[in-house]
Amino acid sequence: MRNIKLVMEYKGTNYHGFQRQPNLPTIQGELEKTLSQILQENIVVKSAGRTDAGVHALHQVINFRTRSQIPLLRLQRSLNSLLPRDIAVKEAEEVDESFDARRNATSREYKYFIMNKDHPSPFFAEFSHFIASSLDIDAMQEAAKLFLGTHDFTAFCVQSDIPKNPVRTIFEISCKKVHHDLLCIKIKADSFLHKMVRTIVGTLIRVGLGNLTPEQVAEIMEKKDRDRAGPTVPAKGLFLSNICYD
Repeated sequence: MRNIKLVMEYKGTNYHGFQRQPNLPTIQGELEKTLSQILQENIVVKSAGRTDAGVHALHQVINFRTRSQIPLLRLQRSLNSLLPRDIAVKEAEEVDESFDARRNATSREYKYFIMNKDHPSPFFAEFSHFIASSLDIDAMQEAAKLFLGTHDFTAFCVQSDIPKNPVRTIFEISCKKVHHDLLCIKIKADSFLHKMVRTIVGTLIRVGLGNLTPEQVAEIMEKKDRDRAGPTVPAKGLFLSNICYD
């Protein structure tokens, strides 16, 4: 058996997330269907991150096992020929038998994009969250630093889906303009709770609008107060941007 690693990117708009779901279009469903067709065997893939419905990926990592001896370049080209146009395979390589895309990942990085100007952009509308009111980016960055390190993130996830251990470690977080009125919030952590990134972003937006102070954000985290944290922002602005294995 060969263990094959793929690095992918996809536009999540038309999918109900990565994870396979009965009778619904998903990234995993499309990938497994296409791989099974090419390799003529039943293929099941493992992913580094199960992105939610509508979330995009610039660098998703998966692995699967196969008895096929198909050359990797041929496999990659066949996948890109048969997969829907909003899913693409960037890299394909054979890896050690022990490699597991999820378990071996040491960190995951997400980027969230906000279009902050007085009118919406027809070009970025599908890939960013539009906010017309001016945001105080310096205040957002000050508040963002409070999330660095190891914390209980109960206040920043779906309350019906809190795991037994809601403690996570954020290694990097930043808020900055990347192009004219386009703001990017980047967060790198060991792993994330369900909708944690989008809730942190919603909280930072409240800071940027002057509705929360950095001190109040620290209090929300300490008291695990989901009601005072920001809303979960739309999925369309969120990208899985990197998976690290170092």
